[in-house]
Amino acid sequence: MPYYSNPLIPLLLLSSCSLFLSCQSFEFVNNGFNNSNLDLAGATIIKPSGALRLTNNSHNVIGHAFYPTPIPIFNNSPNSSSFSTYFVLQILPSTSNNGGFGLAFTLSPSPSFPGAAAGHFLGIFNSSNDGIPSNHIFAVEFDTVDGYNEKSDSDGNHIGININGMNTTASKSASYHVEGTQSREEEVWLEKDGPIQAWIDYDGVKKIVNVTISPLEVAKPVRPLLSEVIDLSLYLEKTMYAGFSAATGQKSSSHYILGWSFRLNGIADPLDLSQLPVVPIEKSSPSNVKLRKALIATFSVVIFILLGVLVSILAYRRVMKFELLEDWELDCPHRFRYKDLHKATKGFKESEKIGAGGFGSVYKGVLPATGVEVAVKKIMSNNPLQGMREFAAEIESLGRLRHKNLVNLQGWCKHKNDLLLVYDHVSNGSLDSLLYNSKNGNFLTWEQRFNIVKGVASGLLYLHEEWEQVVIHRDVKSSNVLIDRDMNARLGDFGLARLYDHGKTSHTTNIVGTIGYIAPELTRTGKASKSTDVFAYGILLLEVACGRPPVKYEADRNVILVDWVLECMKMGSIFEAIDAKLNSMYVTEEMELVLGLGLLCSHPKPEARPTMREVMKYLNGDEMLPMFDKLSLAGSRRVDEITSRFLALGLTDSITTTTSYSSSSIGMISCSSFDSGR
Repeated sequence: MPYYSNPLIPLLLLSSCSLFLSCQSFEFVNNGFNNSNLDLAGATIIKPSGALRLTNNSHNVIGHAFYPTPIPIFNNSPNSSSFSTYFVLQILPSTSNNGGFGLAFTLSPSPSFPGAAAGHFLGIFNSSNDGIPSNHIFAVEFDTVDGYNEKSDSDGNHIGININGMNTTASKSASYHVEGTQSREEEVWLEKDGPIQAWIDYDGVKKIVNVTISPLEVAKPVRPLLSEVIDLSLYLEKTMYAGFSAATGQKSSSHYILGWSFRLNGIADPLDLSQLPVVPIEKSSPSNVKLRKALIATFSVVIFILLGVLVSILAYRRVMKFELLEDWELDCPHRFRYKDLHKATKGFKESEKIGAGGFGSVYKGVLPATGVEVAVKKIMSNNPLQGMREFAAEIESLGRLRHKNLVNLQGWCKHKNDLLLVYDHVSNGSLDSLLYNSKNGNFLTWEQRFNIVKGVASGLLYLHEEWEQVVIHRDVKSSNVLIDRDMNARLGDFGLARLYDHGKTSHTTNIVGTIGYIAPELTRTGKASKSTDVFAYGILLLEVACGRPPVKYEADRNVILVDWVLECMKMGSIFEAIDAKLNSMYVTEEMELVLGLGLLCSHPKPEARPTMREVMKYLNGDEMLPMFDKLSLAGSRRVDEITSRFLALGLTDSITTTTSYSSSSIGMISCSSFDSGR
């Protein structure tokens, strides 16, 4: 069988498809499935952790999960396209040695298999259609019992390539190649070795299918496990659906997919293994429950005595050593032990502090049990009741939110008067530190800045419209935007957030937020809304483009950023407001968009501001801003024409009457942040 000893060759072959075919682009990445839109059927569910469970450990069940968009597998050519997919699977048997049956990655003309059978058929075929050419199905099976065809699949722990049926075209015991002075194969137990990586690569030019596996901690081996010459253009249709199928029989296992990426005509994107969900411990199968009941009945006297002693000891320890949980704590299961957090942060040592503010301090920590880096926020408040309210609010909201542009809350701890939140450590710190305190001459490029503002917008859209409730953040600002190692934005600090049902109105009346980001109407009514978040986002846009804070003291006065940008625009020199550190290294159209959108979002009148869904359309180029086509360079468009468009929206009123705009946001308050108890 052919294989590639040089790891660059498959990449070159896949990328070279442009020389032979009219290649199309089609790709996706899922590090967990909480935010996916897969088509699910049968026993398949997405667990709260984000793990995709195809089957539980019940007998004779089937589960399917398919990407909802069909893949254009042919590109105006008799040859099918190349494709590459990478996923992480995990199989948990219902008993230590008696699991089954298996799962399969499939390409199918349809995202469903009507009439498919469980057991050996893996939920794809049945006895009447097995092996029929009209099926047009390609599958790679990960099987844990003796194969359907005993002669070719006698090993119960095997991987096989199947075309239109369960008789394998090629099959081999699950293993991976270890290169060295003596190349060897290491066996992988699909049911015992935890999460397993799998790669399936098809070269549409050479017509070669490669299948490779390895344990989670091992990089992709150079040599594939299976390398088979198969012309898939003889079997596939023009469009195909990609997905997974799994089944149990008299033997049963829970089959999981933890992450999945796919690319047409290219190498599938890598998964972030640190972000993959952890498979939860499942309840025992019915057969185990019956066995346990039988054992309890047999040894009832001994068991009841031991249980009595155990309950007495636990009750004594709870009364003597543990705090009683309050009502709100009962719904928040991710509780850390204080001693673990104390050890992780080296006793909350000053050298481990990575941030501080009105809420308290943030410490970097390493969890002793897992070695995972975390950030521990220690909430401090002069008002214990308000501090508890903010603490509970952040657990209630952020604890259940899951989005790639939001900070992921891992858990919490309440120890005496110490209130602690534990969330992902975001390695590059906050946006404001990168804008204003860059070290060694490093600064944010325009490409990075534009990606950051799009990420924040995506996170706010999720909060406002896409989650089960409306979440008003109420403190959108650059110091609450954290930047991860890939320079993506993640909005955090939900201590002031408020939730309410879709279709209803927020009842918040406290004035909270940070000077410079507070919408004018909030100082008059005290009522926060989605529009007040949009206002703060508009200020953030101007801040990122101009490299200036919302309020800057210079020449014996406070200069309000939005008024300064409007003044520059009125003078026909709006591009002079751009951050000088960019040194003109930016995309003019994107800069015009960010400046104009920043002014529109921070409009004094709430009804003139766009929604976050409209903001995303503008940033993605799906729609044009309503106020102008471009904010062109000085001299290339008449100043009065630009100004007149803003006058139509009431934006430039504040240029001639600056105090009417800024005083509503600043008033007589001199501190950097104000609220009730913050």
